[in-house]
Amino acid sequence: MLIGIGSDLCDIRRIQSALDRFGERFITRSFTEAEQRRAMARTEALRAATFAKRWAAKEACAKALGTGFARGVFHSSMGVRNLPSGQPTMELTDGAAVRLAELLPPGTRPQILLTITDEPPYAFAQVMISALPIAA
Repeated sequence: MLIGIGSDLCDIRRIQSALDRFGERFITRSFTEAEQRRAMARTEALRAATFAKRWAAKEACAKALGTGFARGVFHSSMGVRNLPSGQPTMELTDGAAVRLAELLPPGTRPQILLTITDEPPYAFAQVMISALPIAA
């Protein structure tokens, strides 16, 4: 059962501008430690695009949750993580996790599908949240 869907297009240049202007303050307020490690492992030329894809994923996820950035859903409560296969997904904590739990019908568990890509100067993300039956 589809619970929510969201997408976002982000200008990589805008993220680069925020990095230039606010630096570490922007990074720590907006991205999880895992996201920061992944971006900082990239070359400087790819760093802004890496952050921009994650920014777009957070925006798309907030839309899929149906709240935007309200009701306890913040950039810091959503993080892109990669499964062992390399497939990206979202990890929700705090208010975002609470909102997700509110959306799930009884007897179901969430599945969050995420796709992210970039074609400079843009980064794109789409999130689909589904409720899957809990196996008995």
